Amino acid sequence: LRPPPATAAAAAAAATMSLTRRIVPLLDRVLVKRVLPTTQLASGLYVPDSKVGKGTTGEVLAAGPGGRSMTGELIPMPLAVGDKVLLPDFGGQLVKLDSSSDEEGVYLFRADEILAKVED
Repeated sequence: LRPPPATAAAAAAAATMSLTRRIVPLLDRVLVKRVLPTTQLASGLYVPDSKVGKGTTGEVLAAGPGGRSMTGELIPMPLAVGDKVLLPDFGGQLVKLDSSSDEEGVYLFRADEILAKVED
């Protein structure tokens, strides 16, 4: 018996996991995956891509140990893996290791560029 074929979401999740295993942020940097806004309304209508825009929320995939003060003391990282965060419209470094992938990629931000942590 063959295992069932992987769904597109499962394949994307596996690609993201392999990407985060290869990238370890240094100091106060955070690896974030943007959460794209919903393109379908509750009524079933689809919103055009031109009106959706970039995602302004994201999920922390990996975080560095924290920054250093002027005296060399460690400033602890305020974010942890799995945190939901509010992102700026611009900024962050796009990280895309697999060029054959259609996936958006993930972004590397400094901790002070993150606007807020979203509490559930």
